[in-house]
Amino acid sequence: MSCPFASAKMSLLCRAPARLPLVWLRMDDCLYALQATIPHLARSSLHRCLQRHGISRLPEVTGDKEPQKKFKTYPIGYFHIDIAEVQTIEGKLRLFVAIDRTSKLPFVELHREARKATAP
Repeated sequence: MSCPFASAKMSLLCRAPARLPLVWLRMDDCLYALQATIPHLARSSLHRCLQRHGISRLPEVTGDKEPQKKFKTYPIGYFHIDIAEVQTIEGKLRLFVAIDRTSKLPFVELHREARKATAP
């Protein structure tokens, strides 16, 4: 069964010669690169084609990969606070985001100025 959007470039990508360097791209990056030459290409069609050829998933990285560490445990009430500048119709506002590290409960406020007195 052939891909519904068979083209020279797509078939070259699916059956790349061994002498070419191996580059692993995410599917969205492949889709973006291919849509210039295959404008009717849909993400689902590309995924089905990659699945059909057995290359729909990136390989697991082995070797130099460090084992994942567990997050440090914190008591309830320990907050992580971020501040971001947001452009709105009213002008620039400061977005304060506080997240409890244990319960993952978020708290968000918008303020005109970022000062110690306005921090949550």
